[in-house]
Amino acid sequence: MVPTALKEKPVLEISTRSEVETATAEDATLARQAEAFLYHEAALLDGWRLDEWLALMAPDVHYRIPPLDLPDAAPGTALYLIDDDRQRLESRIRQLTGKAAWAETPRSRTRRLVTNVRVGSVTAEGFTAHSNFAVWRFQFDNTDVYVGRYEHTFVRLAEGLRLQERKVVLDLEALRPHGRISFIL
Repeated sequence: MVPTALKEKPVLEISTRSEVETATAEDATLARQAEAFLYHEAALLDGWRLDEWLALMAPDVHYRIPPLDLPDAAPGTALYLIDDDRQRLESRIRQLTGKAAWAETPRSRTRRLVTNVRVGSVTAEGFTAHSNFAVWRFQFDNTDVYVGRYEHTFVRLAEGLRLQERKVVLDLEALRPHGRISFIL
């Protein structure tokens, strides 16, 4: 058992332009859990194991990609590129794994890098985290790169850690030459 004095002692001091935060041992543990979750999730998506990926989502999950020119717009105040709940994600996966998704026939090959995982707020139910990503997409002799940041809300359920909300903020000025997002970022 760790003495209380050691639990309260910061294990890491993070300096930013605007403030200095201290990360506790609990924050470091949560960051490792978030990293492990996100690395596993990336492997599932890169392996096109979409049903297994969906199992990592909470029943009330929301998966959102805001407009490129309004990345901080609240849902309902701007036209999001993607604003899916659980039912819509299930439908999207059925389409992607079936023959109906012509844009993904043949399916894209992807490679994801997830970095700079940082824990935000912590509640009794779960925690928020932020990370950066780069997704390379290969299809029809073309390579597209999607770069941005994720904003995650994790919850603890009986099944384990699950993703309740994912906001994908793309650092692109336009979807061109990409033109579409027909796969899961």
